[in-house]
Amino acid sequence: MTDATATAGTVATPSSGPPTSFLQSIANRLVIIVPYVWLLFFFLIPFVIVFKISLSDTARAMPPYVPTFDISKGFGSLLAGLRELDFENYLWLAGDPLYFNAYISSVVVAAISTVLALLVGYPIAYGMARAPATIRPTLLMLVILPFWTSFLIRVYAWIGILKPEGLLNQFLLSVGVISQPLVILNTYAAIFIGIVYSYLPFMVLPLYSSLEKLDHSLIEAAQDLGCPPITAFWKITFPLSLPGVVAGCLLVFIPAAGEFVIPDLLGGSRTLMIGRTLWNEFNSNGDWPVASAVAVVLLLILIVPIVLFQHMQAKAQEQGR
Repeated sequence: MTDATATAGTVATPSSGPPTSFLQSIANRLVIIVPYVWLLFFFLIPFVIVFKISLSDTARAMPPYVPTFDISKGFGSLLAGLRELDFENYLWLAGDPLYFNAYISSVVVAAISTVLALLVGYPIAYGMARAPATIRPTLLMLVILPFWTSFLIRVYAWIGILKPEGLLNQFLLSVGVISQPLVILNTYAAIFIGIVYSYLPFMVLPLYSSLEKLDHSLIEAAQDLGCPPITAFWKITFPLSLPGVVAGCLLVFIPAAGEFVIPDLLGGSRTLMIGRTLWNEFNSNGDWPVASAVAVVLLLILIVPIVLFQHMQAKAQEQGR
């Protein structure tokens, strides 16, 4: 009886396993599904709506366009609209040099701003990573601290600093560095300053994450073998921090390319960037189809560096294996 009871108890024990495993499987799938649901509702669906508007025709109505196809009218209307589908608004963009110049200007400004942010952010991140562990949280808080203030207020503050009678010119005049005020506001230099200042934390944080994980004994070993500090940096530190460099550059370049507030407030009316052009098409001209086409092309341009980054990561993982 004792052996039979023990055998029965042994057989009955695993019966409590499958429900737990089933619940864990459901929980794991929910964790994976949630980001995809988020992307579906806040990226894919809005993108489809914008793309649908870009295929429409401008009209004096509210909203100011005539849909090429209307899903609400049924499947037959959808098929008829698909047969009449054209890319007239995209052809308009290709034929107007204004939009081409705006795209090129935005990419160039974003690229220069990204390089400047990297040059400023890398020493900051490196210093934070080499600082004593007790003060690193304080340094991180100081990097994140500007986000506690409104982005618009911080950009407006730079107007008071950079204008001809602003704080910067008053300081330079008082110390005798210049004899007349510098013209910085309403120039591309002001745009670079505003973008680098606003997006510098997005560069510093990925760099700090990569540099903090480095094994500093590798640098010490290189120096013991006679490698100069600068050579050790370029051959050991910088290559190992490349994931942070790429991530930081993407986090700065992508929003900077479509930036509107900084070029509008600091760059003046003569600044040509795609974000300002997009705003003018939507609000001043009321041409939603063309504006939507501009937004779709901008999104496609910004997707290219993301795809390249993912390809580089996949290739690096394959080489690591």
